[in-house]
Amino acid sequence: MDFAAARKVMVDSQVRVNDVTDRDLQAALLAVPRERFLPADRAFSAYAEIEPEIAGGRRLMLARDLSKLLMALEPRVGERALAIAGPYAAAVLARMGLTVTAQEAEAEVLDVVVPALAEAGVEGVLAPFTRPTGEGYDLIVSEAATPVRPDAWLAALKVGGRLAVVERSGPAGKAVLYVKGASGVSRRELFDAAPPVLAGLAPEPAFAL
Repeated sequence: MDFAAARKVMVDSQVRVNDVTDRDLQAALLAVPRERFLPADRAFSAYAEIEPEIAGGRRLMLARDLSKLLMALEPRVGERALAIAGPYAAAVLARMGLTVTAQEAEAEVLDVVVPALAEAGVEGVLAPFTRPTGEGYDLIVSEAATPVRPDAWLAALKVGGRLAVVERSGPAGKAVLYVKGASGVSRRELFDAAPPVLAGLAPEPAFAL
């Protein structure tokens, strides 16, 4: 399979047509081998308009939705980024000149993606998604959805930092952009999306008499 040709078709037919106009982002998507973030026997599915499985039910986000999330973040060269459950996003951001850490909670997922992360110059770490690795990030992104506002992720941002994620508590979800200020956090809805929800992020059930 000609992956380079498939990559160009993906950018032309899934990214550009959805108002993703950032040329640096388009160039990064054309350069990063998305197929390397899947097991070899599923690499053929990397550029289809689906959410291909990495391992254990974890999937890559639709290229259309991820590109729109990344454009909303307005990444800048030299910034520090954390990609939570977002290995492909991590490599794209690194290609755009950011210093990126990719956090995964399951070893079977990290085992698949760590060679491609290393090639991209991205540090891969294993830690629960409820506890972000490090702090003071300029931006955080996830290729998966969260069932509630991820306050622990917001706490890992510096003032002025941005978080782009899909919040989903039912069959549909909303991609949202958070910006952390000195005295609070702003929230802006971006578009409809429905990637799988990350396990382990649901709030503990509350009981009342």
